[in-house]
Amino acid sequence: MKTLAFFNNKGGVGKTTLVYHLAWMFAELGLSVLAADLDPQANLTSMFLSEDELEDIWEEDGSSRTVTGCLAPLMEGTGDIAEPYIAPITPQIGLIVGDLSLSSVEDELSNQWPDCLDRKARAFRVITAFWRMLEMGASQQNADVVLIDVAPSLGALNRSALISASHVVIPLVPDLYSIQGLKNLGPTLKAWREEWGERLERNPIPTLSMPEGRMTPVGYVVLQHAVRLDRPVKAYQRWLERVPSVYRRSVLAETPSKGSIEATPDNDPNCLAQLKHYRSLMPLAQEARKPMFLLTPADGALGGHFQAAQACRKEFRALASALAGRCSIPLP
Repeated sequence: MKTLAFFNNKGGVGKTTLVYHLAWMFAELGLSVLAADLDPQANLTSMFLSEDELEDIWEEDGSSRTVTGCLAPLMEGTGDIAEPYIAPITPQIGLIVGDLSLSSVEDELSNQWPDCLDRKARAFRVITAFWRMLEMGASQQNADVVLIDVAPSLGALNRSALISASHVVIPLVPDLYSIQGLKNLGPTLKAWREEWGERLERNPIPTLSMPEGRMTPVGYVVLQHAVRLDRPVKAYQRWLERVPSVYRRSVLAETPSKGSIEATPDNDPNCLAQLKHYRSLMPLAQEARKPMFLLTPADGALGGHFQAAQACRKEFRALASALAGRCSIPLP
């Protein structure tokens, strides 16, 4: 099982849309996929499920079929995590349903983090709750890959979610805020990795499944960049050109040698993809409740819209293949 988290502490970069479309593309490539909505905003869940389906899940039994319901026995002190409910999207895609109340567990995750250093059993059960939930969910789904959507935050909730990730993909847009986000994100991942390494050695429960906490940065994806005549507009270009060097310095902690030529996203090996903003397709996709690249003329994707849907398919297929290669995920 490979666990890929999509993380940027800058919001509004299209992260959830990326996770949603990659789940469908990995499934199209023959993989079994578990999508986990660990963002308290639950936007990924709202992309997969209709309002009627969500109302049924959130209202019944106090949201027992959501991520918060899975964690509830542990957080309430009545037991360990419950078996997670996996919402069936297709035979190859399952979803751990998000919940707006997930933010309520942040304080407990924060309080238990230092207690791991004192070898307290409950602390390790709480901090590894997301990991063990993903393990159980992946087993139910027989998943080849787990895609984790998290909030744009550097808080305790994301720390516990991110240590469950074998790889981290960084979605961004070419602007000042994403550049600053990279500068914050890199040192934070490094600190979390080191801090979890210290705690791993102190686990007092030999039978407790523990994540390695590798959080290996696999690359970045540039989203929503404006293009005219196949070239990014000037307002984006200046920030686009800065991304490779900031990523290397802040995320990979690499210092370029003297005289080296700075890479651009076009030739940067750390750039997984530069995805266009398919503005006209998203409303059609939301109405049809399917990814943009599966839109057909019956969904209203006529003429140029249909051509754009086909171009979208090529971009996401190339991105999914690149991720599979870098994360050692065998494709059928």
